[in-house]
Amino acid sequence: MNRSTALGDTGGLLLAVGAYIIWGVLPLYFHVLMAVPALQVLSHRVVWSVILLVAVVLLLRRARAIFGAVRGRTLLMLAASAALIATNWLVYIWSVQHAHVLEASLGYFINPLVSVGLGVALLGERLRRWQGVAIGIAAAGVLVLTLNGGGAIWISLTLALSFGFYGLIRKVVAIDALGGLTVETVLLAPLAILVLVQASAQGESAFGQSAGTDLLLILAGAITTAPLLMFAAAARRMPLATIGLLQYIAPTLQFAEAVLLFHEPVTRVHIVTFALIWSGCALYAWDSLRAVRMRVPTASD
Repeated sequence: MNRSTALGDTGGLLLAVGAYIIWGVLPLYFHVLMAVPALQVLSHRVVWSVILLVAVVLLLRRARAIFGAVRGRTLLMLAASAALIATNWLVYIWSVQHAHVLEASLGYFINPLVSVGLGVALLGERLRRWQGVAIGIAAAGVLVLTLNGGGAIWISLTLALSFGFYGLIRKVVAIDALGGLTVETVLLAPLAILVLVQASAQGESAFGQSAGTDLLLILAGAITTAPLLMFAAAARRMPLATIGLLQYIAPTLQFAEAVLLFHEPVTRVHIVTFALIWSGCALYAWDSLRAVRMRVPTASD
């Protein structure tokens, strides 16, 4: 029997923290692969993920259920989510390889607030007062960076918006996390294989050049699928507000790596921007916890 904590189920908490730590240290992994073009890294990430996911699906005997669910509107929506997640992955890999981890972390700090905004605008969800204030503060941070020659602000916005719309589609599409990710990677696989075949034909393939690089590229499958499956399992066992708090682990680690390990410059504009974004995120997290405490009765009730 799983013990529970103030933040939810202990097993779920460990799974969620583990997933966000893996996502948080991904810049270290992609930084080691600096010599491999971002598009090739993305393609390996897709191909090896497909192999791993198909093996998991077959092991769990889920193939028939998944293929039965993938048709019509569901297939079209998964094709759209596949394009969004591929864009997100490519921009993220490129940002690490070109010393923009700071902007990448900013994108994932903004993302939860983007998701709230999309829920209100497109799903008719109601926006609580403090959520609106939090989004306004974060938007002010983005505006400050943009008006002051925000450099690679496009990275932050692309990551936040692509993952925000990806989450929106996955929220409404009628398929579970394992099935959805499997179909998405299967849809992306032909293009990924084409990229790798073309690179090999032109003598530009990174695969086969060294055993270390090959191993890292193969591990891209596990690094992609493991945290997603861990997160999906955790989300079923924990309050949404707790997940909302924990998701800041990843961009916080990325920010620390950008400054302490990669020595990316932090300007005054960055400081102001992050202060506003962090304030908005903190307000959003506080409001989420407050809302849960108001809905859930105490043990003495």
